[in-house]
Order: sequence, then C-alpha cells, then structure tokens
Amino acid sequence: MTSALFVVSEEGYWAEECIEPLTTLESEGVDVTVATPSGSPPVVDERSLDPEAAGGEERVAELREVDEEHPGLNDPEPIAAVEADGHDAVVFPGGHGTVWDVNQDRHARQLLLDAVAGEESVALVVCHAVGILAFTREADGTPLVEGRSITGFPNEWEEDIVDDRDVMPDGRKLPYWVEDEVVLAGAAFDAELDADTSVTVDGDLITARGPGSSADAAATLLDEL
Repeated sequence: MTSALFVVSEEGYWAEECIEPLTTLESEGVDVTVATPSGSPPVVDERSLDPEAAGGEERVAELREVDEEHPGLNDPEPIAAVEADGHDAVVFPGGHGTVWDVNQDRHARQLLLDAVAGEESVALVVCHAVGILAFTREADGTPLVEGRSITGFPNEWEEDIVDDRDVMPDGRKLPYWVEDEVVLAGAAFDAELDADTSVTVDGDLITARGPGSSADAAATLLDEL
C-alpha cells in the first residue's frame, strides 16, 4: 500500500494546507500517518477556519470535522519516533506555526532529507513550511535547497499580515520570513504571484505557495507517486 507521512505543526497549522492533501490522498487509498514535534495533537490556526479564508461555512464545517475527528490528527506520533523510510511521501503542511516548531526541528529536517534523497520517495512542502528548506543541510553542509527551483509563502503576502515590527495579529513575533531565508540558502524562489496557484516540482521535492494551491499540490503529489 502507498503511504504518506504528514509532519504537522503543534503551533498552528493551516487547515486547507493539511486537510486537502490528507483527504485527497486517503480518498485514493494512500495510508496516512501523522506526526508532530512532541506527539501532541496538532493545533489548527483558527484564522484558517474563517469562512472568508476557507471558502464558506460549509467548507469550514468540513475542515473542522476532519480536524476534530481524524484519528491521525488526534493521536499523532512524535517526529523522533518515525522515519521517512517506508513511506512513499513525506508532507509538510504550512501555517505560521511551522516557523516556531517544525521548521526548527532537527528530526523534521532529517525526515525531509531522507525523503528527498530516497530513490522511491518524494516530499511535499507547503507555504510557511517551505522555511524548513533554509535550515536543512546535506552531510557536507550544503543547504538542501541550494540551486533548487521552489515556491512558497512570499514576502509580498507576509507584509499584509505582520506589522512593521514583524508582530502577527495574535501578538507573536515572527522570527523570520520564509522567502528571505530560502533565497539566502541559495534557492531559485518564484511564488508566481500572477498565477492563481503555484506548485513547483524539482526532482523529488514538491513545493506549494499557500492555501489556494493545496488542491493542485495534492494532485501533483499523486501524479508523482
């Protein structure tokens, strides 16, 4: 059976970016395992369940139901207890929460390295989770993202969220901007802001820009699998 490992933030995952790929894969018979940094259930970013952001009250109800009832999301594995080996895909859903936990977790970075290096596996990294690429390095110290074509959450969008001190609406200070960090690490970054969606494939690495690209990202992942 084809299997996928989802690495989800405990600090705030974006509902669409996790649940759209998760349910799409499961509907095609893919076995999904969910992992979080500590093994505690991931926390959904309530902003992603605003009807205007999610696409209406009916969609919000669907997303909230999966968040509340999906077995994996309610009883995840600790990141340190799982391996990329044995999974056909490792998926990193986005959400601002990833900048505080998943992107900084050495075990998460190793899962990403192993997925991209594996001959039979791929990685999908979405939105703010793309920041993990800036902190993931090969054994010789080379950034994993160096020279790779990727997309992700752009500075132009971040400017509309944080204030001039990089403080978010909930009062948390954003420690870095995704686009800045991956570009500094050598990525060829293009969020394709003139396009409705943005999904980029570079070898075994798939990246997606944000919530609106989640369905395309899921379809692309299925194609790669």
